[in-house]
Amino acid sequence: MSTCPLIIDCAQILQQNPAPPRNKRKMAIKDDDFEALVHEHEAMLYRIAFNFFLSASIAEDVVQDVFLQCFENLKNIESPEHLKAWLRLAASHRCIDVFRNGKRQKEVLLDELPDVPDSFTESDPLLSERLRRLVASLPEKQRMIVILRHSEDLDFDEIGEMLDMPSSTVRSYLQRALAMLRRKAPRALGEELYGQIRKQSS
Repeated sequence: MSTCPLIIDCAQILQQNPAPPRNKRKMAIKDDDFEALVHEHEAMLYRIAFNFFLSASIAEDVVQDVFLQCFENLKNIESPEHLKAWLRLAASHRCIDVFRNGKRQKEVLLDELPDVPDSFTESDPLLSERLRRLVASLPEKQRMIVILRHSEDLDFDEIGEMLDMPSSTVRSYLQRALAMLRRKAPRALGEELYGQIRKQSS
């Protein structure tokens, strides 16, 4: 089965910067090294949170909360791989918690998107904004799964472990999310623009 061109474009845009094996030996991160840890991983955490909320302020709050939680749990981090997986897990759960607690922007409405231009280029920032907003209009679970799959390139087992659901359920959620994106794309992007994207991506 061929991949929908729209999803290829979404994956490329979501990857832009706006359970792994564990060693038994403790990583023993020193407090003095924490600043370097933040610099190494803050872009990844911000990307996850920003793609989820499309809000710089909320994304920054999420990143700060996750690093605070990480600092309090440094003694439990066992390896660099464990650290990266732990941060992704914490960020994903924090995004969903913030969303469900109502501390978020109002739901992204397709009617609020800017007008579709008559023509576009592959680097058109308006196109990137529209595709990000298209993903952000999904329900929270489907949205996070799309982000983890197409932005963070995680497989179904890894996403299932992070979100505490079977990999088959992850696959089902993703299929529903992609179907929703395909239905919304002509309206969000405009029939003519959507047709151009499909033609150029084929």
